[in-house]
Amino acid sequence: MSKKRERNRVWPASPQPLLTPAVDNHTHLDIVMPVAAAMLGPDPVGPAPAPHESSEPAKPAGFAGCAGHDGADDHAEASQAPLTVADHIALARAAGVTRMVQVGSDVPSFATTLALIDAHPELVGGLALHPNEVVLHAGIREVAPDGLEPDVREHHGMSLDDALALVHDGARHPRVRTIGETGLDYFRGGAQARVVQREAFRAHIAMAKELGLPMQIHDRDAHADVIETLLADGAPAQTVFHCFSGDAEMARVCVEQGWNLSFSGTVTFRANEDLRLALLEVPDSQLLVETDAPFLTPHPFRGRPNAPYLLGHTIDAIAAIRGTDREHVAQATAKTAESLYGPW
Repeated sequence: MSKKRERNRVWPASPQPLLTPAVDNHTHLDIVMPVAAAMLGPDPVGPAPAPHESSEPAKPAGFAGCAGHDGADDHAEASQAPLTVADHIALARAAGVTRMVQVGSDVPSFATTLALIDAHPELVGGLALHPNEVVLHAGIREVAPDGLEPDVREHHGMSLDDALALVHDGARHPRVRTIGETGLDYFRGGAQARVVQREAFRAHIAMAKELGLPMQIHDRDAHADVIETLLADGAPAQTVFHCFSGDAEMARVCVEQGWNLSFSGTVTFRANEDLRLALLEVPDSQLLVETDAPFLTPHPFRGRPNAPYLLGHTIDAIAAIRGTDREHVAQATAKTAESLYGPW
């Protein structure tokens, strides 16, 4: 009988610091800590993330054909208290990730996001109803295609119209710079859900255009319908596919339309060769990079929580795939972010 491998309960080590300031295009700092607690166990403190101490050039994050670091050298002095949002911002800044787009995607996170962007100059905000939240506000209680029962919480008692009104009101805050993430999620959306998701997506498109804000799209297993909706309604002047998951053909369509594509840690996953080919279709002027923290932690750290300080691992992978260097990727993606969201 094989011995079960003990789960790694330590935050991943920080990559070599970027010399060019980078922007994390999409993160959820409001839920990094609770998700970390669930992933790392009841006491997620453990050692603090170790700084990169090597004087050697950073190795690209793992992708097809690359051997991965197993995390064995993730060591540091033990922290005496759980990491806070301020801690994560400081860790990110030390790693060269100086600015972040903090995204609130459900009603409870709206007020938290507004408070965070007021408190931390490194952050600007995005607000929207995630497509799976839309379904619950609409009163739909069907079992999703993934087999999960609906996760109904107290705030879902608010009507969909009232929840959309909260997005509209919050988006008037001067440091809210994007409507997102909104879109379609067919992985968790059944027949009834898809109808409501599409209508709410259209409402967010109209809102972004009314307010003159960029829009960040969530697209999971719904590529054709997302593009069809954007073309039918007319996409906002600045549109971003958050955590782009399409292939090279889809990337070419998006680039032709002038849409921006944001790549996450999924580009480092060994199975995602189509995504790496898509990355080659995107010009620097439409390229973004993100963590989607606390999710989508790049290889070789999958299964552990993500945070903005780890963005450099994904930047390294993007640089290797595109045949360039990490500083060029950091500079190009920061320039794209600044063109979308303005100054921090």
